[in-house]
Amino acid sequence: MTQRCVLRAMDIAGRSGKERVHEVMEETMKDYEVELEASFRKINEGDVIQGTVIDVNEQEVTLDLKYYTQGIIRATDMSDDPGFSLPDDVKIGDVIEASVVKMDDGQGNILLSRKEANAVLAWDVLDRYLEEKTELTVKVSEIVKAGAVAYLEGIRGFIPASQLDISYVEDLNVFQGRELTVRVITVDREKKKLVLSAREILREKAREARDHRVAMLVPGTILEGTVESLQPYGAFVDLNDGLSGLVHISQISQRRIKKPSEVLSVGDTVKVKVLNTNDGKISLSMKAVSETQEADEVEKVDTARYSSRESFGTSLGDIFAKLDIK
Repeated sequence: MTQRCVLRAMDIAGRSGKERVHEVMEETMKDYEVELEASFRKINEGDVIQGTVIDVNEQEVTLDLKYYTQGIIRATDMSDDPGFSLPDDVKIGDVIEASVVKMDDGQGNILLSRKEANAVLAWDVLDRYLEEKTELTVKVSEIVKAGAVAYLEGIRGFIPASQLDISYVEDLNVFQGRELTVRVITVDREKKKLVLSAREILREKAREARDHRVAMLVPGTILEGTVESLQPYGAFVDLNDGLSGLVHISQISQRRIKKPSEVLSVGDTVKVKVLNTNDGKISLSMKAVSETQEADEVEKVDTARYSSRESFGTSLGDIFAKLDIK
């Protein structure tokens, strides 16, 4: 009986005699089946095999290979990433794939290399990331000319400066050690080329945020903005918060104009009314604001006229005096 079976038998010692014997025998048979399967299994140098981490320290990782001996991966054979740390990045229970380097490391264990396995397996994973447009978190380990370096699946990846942010990056050093959410945009296993991008994800999130702000605009709302450009067909107005809309030439003035520059200049502060936000585009009107203001002024005048003290204080006699009755 193996040691594991003995311990299992001790765990169930509180049960009846028949139950204890039955469970010990059952456990013994299962253990025997595992050992029998392991005895028929053939492992050769160069094979890529899978194991479960049962011990980890700063020097090496020990794997349960479901074999008659254990597997060992030394720290130098785990990853090329300079920021990789065995105690921090590997946990007991992790499942790791590695290549067989030697069948005997001198102490009866199988010597393995995760780096060698990565040279084959990681590129398949990276291809899948590229195809599925997976969002991944990486840490910038090095700043180089024209970009940054980050490791993904143990493979050195390059993030061009143009792909680090939405806008132009003046000082690349601010990204040193920073964690970024990236997407794989190029995988070339023959040239061992891996290119990552943070910009794609940032642009998508910015677009989603803008679309949300646009959707929150209520048609009929009057806003203040700044004329940012003039085109033959109208004027674009900056509404702040990353939003801008178009005032079509027909909506600029109550009088007919041939070109926007007749009444507008870049930098002018104007009031506009939101007409609609179809397809994420904001249609604005300056003419509608003027019409609204005129209507408000007329309403105020009429209200003042019919609510004046003089009007309500007129006597019945005064009213009949004004009537032309013959």
